[in-house]
Amino acid sequence: MDTKGITPEHLDLKKDHGLTVRWSDGVESFFPIAYLRKMSPSAEMRELRKQMNTNPLTILPDGMASSNPIVATDAEMVGNYAIKIHFSDGHATGLYSWTYLREIDPNNDSIKNADGLTKSDQGPSHSNPLGL
Repeated sequence: MDTKGITPEHLDLKKDHGLTVRWSDGVESFFPIAYLRKMSPSAEMRELRKQMNTNPLTILPDGMASSNPIVATDAEMVGNYAIKIHFSDGHATGLYSWTYLREIDPNNDSIKNADGLTKSDQGPSHSNPLGL
């Protein structure tokens, strides 16, 4: 599905619950806060998802293994193409572009390959960004 040109018409962030997005094509998406944190597009989280895919015993970074539920503490628009969410564990480096949010929509079963990685996760490793 081509999602270029599809933008949010309405964003509603409930800091302890999730982000609801109503898109210009009429689709409505809901992203739980814990899911957004897990699927952060930051280089650090992409690498962690790759590691967890190959080694289920991967050690989680400090804060992610906390027994306290993750909540959003703040959010800000980045231009007209993304939202940046700050989480209670201190993570705030991921920019969730509109395209990426559509890619990780929990209601979209076709977003992940058989290994459970998103299309974005399948790119070159951060330690080898040119894929060489």
